[in-house]
Amino acid sequence: MLFDNYLLNALPLANRIVMPPMTRSRAGAGDVATDMMADYYAQRASAGLIISEGTQISQQGQGYAWTPGMYSEVQIAGWKKVTDAVHQAGGKIFAQLWHVGRVSHTVLQPNGAAPVSSSAIQADGVKVFVDVEGRGPENGVGAMIQHDMPRALRTDEIPDIVNDYAQAARNAIAAGFDGIELHGANGYLINQFIDSQANLRDDQYGGSLHNRLRFMTEVVTAVSAAIGKERVGIRLAPLTTLMGSRDDTPEATYLAAASVLNALGIAYIHIAEADWEDAPVMPAAFKEALRIIFHGTLIYSGKYTKARAEEALAKGWADLIGFGRPFIANPDLPYRLQHDLPLNMPVKEQFFGGGKAGYIDYPPAQK
Repeated sequence: MLFDNYLLNALPLANRIVMPPMTRSRAGAGDVATDMMADYYAQRASAGLIISEGTQISQQGQGYAWTPGMYSEVQIAGWKKVTDAVHQAGGKIFAQLWHVGRVSHTVLQPNGAAPVSSSAIQADGVKVFVDVEGRGPENGVGAMIQHDMPRALRTDEIPDIVNDYAQAARNAIAAGFDGIELHGANGYLINQFIDSQANLRDDQYGGSLHNRLRFMTEVVTAVSAAIGKERVGIRLAPLTTLMGSRDDTPEATYLAAASVLNALGIAYIHIAEADWEDAPVMPAAFKEALRIIFHGTLIYSGKYTKARAEEALAKGWADLIGFGRPFIANPDLPYRLQHDLPLNMPVKEQFFGGGKAGYIDYPPAQK
C-alpha cells in the first residue's frame, strides 16, 4: 500500500510517502529560498508529497535565523524556483506556514519587540539558537539565548495575524505550491491557543475548549477562503509537549479540533506523533476515533519504519505516512524503502545552517 498512488482530493500523488517539514536553516539574505534549497527539494521529489520547512508568514512570526519567509515579493520569487524544480522532477509540494508566537526572541522581531503569544507566559526551557553568523538552531556553533517573556496578543490584533496567514497562503499559491499546511503543532502560535496550559486568556479566545479552538478555526477559515479548502492541511501534535505547550485533556481537545476541521472540509490533518525516547504512545483507540471523526486525508509522522507504515495504512488509521530524518540523508528514500535497501545515516551536526555538506551531497542508491 505504501507505494500505491493516492488522490489527495484532486491532486494525484505517486505514492503514500510524505516528506514532512524539517527546518534546515539554509535560507539566504532576506529569508529568501535559495537555488541550493531548490536542489534539495528537487532531489526528494520522488516522495508522493513534500511539505516544505516551516515558513514564516511575517517577520513577527519568525522563530529562528535563516528560515524562509512567505511575505515579500522576493521571497515568493525564491520559492518559485523551488516549486518549479520540484514539479519538473515530477513531485508535488505544499508550503508549511507558521507563526512561532512565543518561540522567538527580540533579535528576530520587528524593532526588537517582545514576542507575542496567546498569553504572557514563558515556556519552560524554551530557547532560541542564534550565532554571530546568524545561522540556525543547534548547528554546533550557535549560542543558546533564553527567550524573552512574551506578551499576550490583544484581541484587536488577532484579525491582522489571521489576515497574515491568508495572505501568506495566497503568496504560496503564487509561488507555485500545490497547497499549504498550517503549523498547529509543537508549541507554535496556533498550538499556544489550543492547549489549556499555554492559553490563560479570559476573553473569547480562551477559557472553554470552544474558545481555545477559535483562533485555529478563524485561521483555517480565512486560508480556505483565500485559496480553497481543498488546498489546505494542518499539522497537529496531540501528545507532544514541545516548547512547553501542554493540554490537560489532549484526547478530548484534539478530537474536538478534528470535528471542527472536518466541518470546515480541509484536505488533511497531519498528526505529529511524539518521537523522543520514552515519549507517550498515541493509543490505537485515539487514532480510530480520529478516523471516525475526520473524513479527509490523515497523515501520520513520527519514527515510522516501512513495517510500521504498512501497518498504519492496513489498519486504516492513516492514508499517508511521513518519514522525516530518513529523507535528510536519503533523497531517494521511496526507492530505497521499496527495494529494502540500506539507508544512509544523517550527520546531526549538519542538520541546521551551513552549506551543501549534509544537505544536497547525500548520494542516491546504486540502481
